[in-house]
Parts: sequence; C-alpha cells; structure tokens
Amino acid sequence: QVQLVESGGELVQAGGSLRLSCAGSGRTFSSYAMGWFRQAPGKEREFVAVNSRSGDSTFYADSVKGRFAISRHNDKNLVYLQMDSLKPEDTAVYYCAAAPVRSYRYCPTASHEYEYWGQGTQVTVSS
Repeated sequence: QVQLVESGGELVQAGGSLRLSCAGSGRTFSSYAMGWFRQAPGKEREFVAVNSRSGDSTFYADSVKGRFAISRHNDKNLVYLQMDSLKPEDTAVYYCAAAPVRSYRYCPTASHEYEYWGQGTQVTVSS
C-alpha cells in the first residue's frame, strides 16, 4: 500500500509559477514510476508528466512540454512538479500517482497503469 498526499496548489496569475509536491509513504517509493495527471471541470483526467523509478527518464504531455518539470527524491519519498509560464488552460485538479513497474527507466502514461492515487490539489490560473 502506498499513500500519496499532494500539496502546493493555489490561485496564480497567468505567466506565474507553482511547484506541486507529492509526499509518499508505505512501500518502497523507488519501486514506482511517479506521474502527475490533471482533471479540469467537465473534462476527462489527462496525463501531464512522469518520472521513471530511477529518476533518469521523464516524459511530458505536449501541452506542458518546456513549461513543466517533474523531479523526485527517492530518499525522501517526494516527487515534485515545477510549473512555469502557467496558462488559464492549466487550471485543473492535479493528481499524483504511483505505477508499479519493473524497468528502472519505463515511463507509463496511461492512467490504468497507475495503482495508487493522491486526493488531488487544485490549481487555478487566472487570466
């Protein structure tokens, strides 16, 4: 069992920055690829970014590439999402998720690959 708790979401103006944090507890954190997803009102949940077990590999949705950066600290059971140049369309509830994977470099992007989810944190970007 892995428990995930996100924090850092808030109201920010367009062009601003935020850093989301996800604290994990339970089983070995480094056994999981860690991802961020988001869900805007009236829309389906979508993939945002993922960091492999080792932390060496990352993958981003096209909509956030070049603006967002995911990182992790396995010794502290933490994963971050640095979000820069925020746009109103980034407004959503952001979820941290953990995917059990064997490969140290595999980056899952489909939500069904993720076993554990946090409760979400709201990010609102005003224009």
